[in-house]
Amino acid sequence: MRPLEGITVLDFSTLVPGPLATLMLAEAGAEVIKIERPGTGEDMRPYQPSWGKDSVNFALLNRGKKSLALDLKNKADLAVLDPLIARADIVVEQFRPGVMARLGLDYETLSKRNPRLIYCSVTGYGQTGPKRSAAGHDLNYIGDTGLLALSMGELSHPVVPPVLIADIAGGAYPAMMNIMMALLQRQRTGRGCYLDVAMADNLFPFLYWAMGDGLAAGQWPGNGTAMTCGGTPRYRLYATADDQVVAAAPIEQKFWNEFCELIGLEQDLRDDTRDMGATTQRIAAIIRSQPAEHWRSRFAGRDCCCSIVATLEQAMQDPHFRARGLFDRLLVNEAGQIMPALPLPIVSEFRGPADSAASAPPLGAHDSEFKT
Repeated sequence: MRPLEGITVLDFSTLVPGPLATLMLAEAGAEVIKIERPGTGEDMRPYQPSWGKDSVNFALLNRGKKSLALDLKNKADLAVLDPLIARADIVVEQFRPGVMARLGLDYETLSKRNPRLIYCSVTGYGQTGPKRSAAGHDLNYIGDTGLLALSMGELSHPVVPPVLIADIAGGAYPAMMNIMMALLQRQRTGRGCYLDVAMADNLFPFLYWAMGDGLAAGQWPGNGTAMTCGGTPRYRLYATADDQVVAAAPIEQKFWNEFCELIGLEQDLRDDTRDMGATTQRIAAIIRSQPAEHWRSRFAGRDCCCSIVATLEQAMQDPHFRARGLFDRLLVNEAGQIMPALPLPIVSEFRGPADSAASAPPLGAHDSEFKT
C-alpha cells in the first residue's frame, strides 16, 4: 500500500510548480483530480513538442491523474465541486492572490465546509508583500533573490540557467514537503491548514553560504567569484582537446593532491593560494591538451572528484542510473506510445511497481465520474 492511498487532491494548478507537486502526490498513491478549463485545458497541453494529442511536457507532469473540465465562472460547474470539496484532503492552486477568493474557492470559504482541508497556494512572491501581485517567471525569481547574480557568465554572453530552479526547488518541492507536514499535523489536531508557498522565498536556503560570507565577513560574493561558482581552480569546468568538458571539483586537499598528480601539474603551481590565476590557466592548458577519453581513463577509480560532463542523452543511458531503476516506470499515451516516466525524488517503496505504465489524462476524461 502506497502511503497516500485514500488521500484526495483537487489540483487547480498549471504549468510546472503545482503539477509537479501533485505528480509526486499521485505517485505516492493519492487520487489527484485535475481541474481544467473546458475546451483548451491547462496551459501546458498545447506546448511543443507534442506527444500524441498533448505536449510531452504535459504528459510527463500529469501521469496518473484524473481530469475534470469545469468553467469556474459557471455556477452549475462550480456546483460539481461541492461533493469533491466535502471529501477532499488537499487543494493545490497556483493563481495570483485574490483569484480563488473571487471564485468563492479560497481557504476561508472552503475550510468552513471542510475543516480538515489542507489548502496549498503556490505563487511567485506569496500572498502578502509589495510584490504579491507581480507577474513573473523563474528567471525573475532567481534574479530578485540574488541567486542569478552569483553565476550568470560574462556580461557579453550572459548564461541563463538550464533548469527551472524556482519552479521546482522553490515551488514544487516545498509544496510537497509542507503538505506532508500538514497531513501529520492534521493527524494530531483533526484540522487542516493554509499553506502559503512563495517560490522566491524558498530560494534563499540555496544561498546560505553566500549569506554567511556577506553577513559574517562582509564579503558579498560577485558573479563567478565564489568557490562553488568557479572562483577557484578547485571547482571549475575545463575544456578538453575534443571540445568536451571536465567537471573538476577537488576542493578538499586530499582530492586536490590526487588531481594535481593525475594531470601532472607543476609543483610550484599546486599551492593555489599563491597565484590562483596562474594555477587556473595552467590546469586549463593541461586539460585542453588531451581529449575527454584520456581524462576519463585517468580519473577512473581515483579519488579526485573529477568527471566528464555528460549530455542528457548520455546520462539516461548511464549504467549507474539504469541499475538504480530511474527510468523503469513508464508513461503511455492514447496512441499506445511508451516512454520512461519522469524520475521523482520518492523512494521506490512509496511508489507503484517499478515497471508500471500510466498515462496523463485526456482533457475531461473523468467528467462522467464526477458530473451527474
